[in-house]
Amino acid sequence: MNKLLHFGESITGYDVPVLNEREVRASAGILFLFALISFMNSWLLGDFQLTQIFVIAFLIDFSIRIFINPRFAPSMILGRLAVGKQQPEWAGAPQKRFAWAVGWSLAIAMFYLIVLNNVIGPVNLIICATCLTLLFFESAFGICLACKVYNIFHRQQAQHCPGGVCEVLTPHASQKAGAGGLVIVALFLITVGFIAQERFPATDVKMVNTESAAADPAPTSPMGDRDCTPPDWAVAMGHTEKWKLHNNCI
Repeated sequence: MNKLLHFGESITGYDVPVLNEREVRASAGILFLFALISFMNSWLLGDFQLTQIFVIAFLIDFSIRIFINPRFAPSMILGRLAVGKQQPEWAGAPQKRFAWAVGWSLAIAMFYLIVLNNVIGPVNLIICATCLTLLFFESAFGICLACKVYNIFHRQQAQHCPGGVCEVLTPHASQKAGAGGLVIVALFLITVGFIAQERFPATDVKMVNTESAAADPAPTSPMGDRDCTPPDWAVAMGHTEKWKLHNNCI
């Protein structure tokens, strides 16, 4: 029974339970992919059914992680399969459990709002954006943002952090971006923005929409008598114009 209800692995040489950081990052990447798909589906199409399904799946997965055993969480199993042949990188389990508790709390909030009460509004967007940010930083950079809050609430400081960030580290010269690196990134973004502005000017789209609106003061969809009045959830999200565009009402 103790092996079933257990959090983390006991590895020789580590004084606290640990988790394989490679599995954690892989599972975060998997969840980020499906979270992004469901979020964009809701944002662009106004269909929240996929988001509701993902919230339920996310909540079940994190409940298994926290209250039973991370080894049995579906996303962790998929992550283990993906990196099974890679050398494990052990990271402290206590701070991961705290970070996952934060994710679980966000999932509970989303479950209450969007699944049980079908509430659509800015609060949902903020929670979704927070989840996406946490998952992205974990999967892309190996940075557990919620873990950084762990030390504030726990007397025992986090140990065995990914990349050794819990210990005093003097970065090698090659690890420093420096002012020159930041200038390169800034010039790159400016160049891409300039090309986008010149090649795809936003004024062209606005002109077409304005002319279309003038030609048809009472737009309707191709279905003829379909009502083009935006629903309440679209107005609450500030999604009015996009809803009209997606429903051919502009």
